[in-house]
Amino acid sequence: MGRLIYFRVICMESLKNSLPEQAVGFYMQKPKQCNCAQAVAKAFDRDDLVEPLKSCGGGKAPDGICGALYAALLIAGEERSEAIKEQFLKKIGHLECKVIRKSKQAACVDCVCRAAEIVDSEINH
Repeated sequence: MGRLIYFRVICMESLKNSLPEQAVGFYMQKPKQCNCAQAVAKAFDRDDLVEPLKSCGGGKAPDGICGALYAALLIAGEERSEAIKEQFLKKIGHLECKVIRKSKQAACVDCVCRAAEIVDSEINH
């Protein structure tokens, strides 16, 4: 089993009915209604962020960072931003969307899952 597929299976199996799983569900919803950033915001019931994050998918978040990560940073607040970035970097390998996609170490759905997992851990534990 490839590393990426193994990662997805482990992520989804260990997070059933959780906020990260909800974020992935919003992201994978057909027809597509949410980009990566919006999916994370919706999972945390941050409807106030959904419209502003509309333009933050596909590498268009500020400084080119992953949109899911950007949403996580907004949800968790500035005081937790460095810890969230550090954890995301450790789990995904990069912070910038285009670098993540080019490296093929993680797919967008994996970034959504991990960003939601990290922010959930930061704000709820």
